[in-house]
This record gives sequence, structure tokens and C-alpha cells, in this order.
Amino acid sequence: MVKILLNGCLGKMGQAVSDCVKEREDTVIVCGVDIAKGEKPYPVYSCFVDVKEEADVIIDFSNPLVLDDMLSFAIEKQVPVIICTTGFSEKQVEQIKEASARIPVFFSGNMSLGINVLIELSKKAAAVLNGFDIEIVEKHHNQKLDAPSGTAMMIADAVSVEREKAQYVYDRHAYRKKREKNEIGIHSVRGGNIVGEHEIIFAGHDEVVTIRHTAQSKGVFASGAVNAAVFIKDKPEGLYDMSDLLK
Repeated sequence: MVKILLNGCLGKMGQAVSDCVKEREDTVIVCGVDIAKGEKPYPVYSCFVDVKEEADVIIDFSNPLVLDDMLSFAIEKQVPVIICTTGFSEKQVEQIKEASARIPVFFSGNMSLGINVLIELSKKAAAVLNGFDIEIVEKHHNQKLDAPSGTAMMIADAVSVEREKAQYVYDRHAYRKKREKNEIGIHSVRGGNIVGEHEIIFAGHDEVVTIRHTAQSKGVFASGAVNAAVFIKDKPEGLYDMSDLLK
């Protein structure tokens, strides 16, 4: 039985993880951390220093502002952490990588199995469709704070390996010049309650190839996070992601 500390337990993704764990027999949430006030079937603390329970893994669906406290706690207690939060600064990403030298860290901008298959397919398509223009479009609900999404950046980073001196372009309205061949356009849409849609477009001469993924509920991300928790429980220190889980 994998004992989980759920960071961000009172948020929407926290609820999705709680629902997912209820349906499984190999995991249990022993406590949660959240700056908001609320009740759960398990103890909820406002900060990590108050946590009394012993956990095997931390699942984090919270806010970048909590990163320092969470990593300090995880390193002190030698607890692996699944980081599912997005919107980190470059400095914070480096902080996460440094922590992975001391504890196991599973870090992914998207915990969906389907999205990670899309990324692998996109990498292969970028290698084969040499000379095709690449554009990425991501759509999310109107409450999402960061743009572009962490997943859009994962896709861009994956396909950019196949493009020499790839340049990310976010705002063509301000750009005002013809598209360069090495550009990867990244576009964000925010509206309604869209859970998450990602599309990568390969546009060539007289033909267009599109690869798309649509998440229909937050449950797909929660399930991926719980699977990652089971996967990482007994792993050595290091930085892991969905490609390791899919092997």
C-alpha cells in the first residue's frame, strides 16, 4: 500500500486524485496540505511543518509558490515527490533538478498517458516531415493561470530537437514579419471549462498533418499521477518523467 501526502488536496485536481485513490486498492491518502480551509476524510494541514503522518510519496497539484516548502520537507524526510504543478520559473525548474540529486523526483507538465503518446508521435513526425511548418495550439479553461501550458512547452521542446536553431514564436500580432522556417508557433486559448486540448500542426506544400489530444476529464491526469506514485515509491534519487513510466 503506497501512502500518499497530497499537496493541493482541496483544489479541483486534489479532488480528482482523491476520487482516483478511492477506486484503487494499492494506494491511500494519509494526509493533505493546502493553504485553503476545508475538510477531507484525512487530516489537512496548512503547511508542511505541521505534518505528523509518515508518507511514502508526495503528489503535488498546488502552486509554484509552495515549491520551496515542499522540497525542503521532501528532502528532510527523504520522501519521493510527484510534481504535477505547472508555471514554474526557470530558476524553480533548476531547483527541482537539484532536488532530484537527493531524492526521487517525478516531474512532468502533463500526467496523461495519451498526451505523452502524442509527444512521441510528434517527435517522429518532426523528423520525417522535414521542411513542414510546425504550429502548436493549446486550449484550457478560463481559470488557468499560466500560458502557454506546460504541455505545449513539452511538445515544443520535443519537436525542436529535430529543427536546427528552433525559435519559439508566441505572438504573431506583435511579430509582423514573414514566418521563418525554423519557427515553432505556440498559441493559447482560454475559455469556458475546457479541460485540456493540444494540437500540433505540420503544414507542408499542399498537405497538412495534425495530431490532437483531448482530455475529457481531470481524471486522466489524476490517474497518471497515482500511477507515478506507485512507480516511484522505491526508486533511487534521480529525475523521472512519463517516458520512464511508459517503458
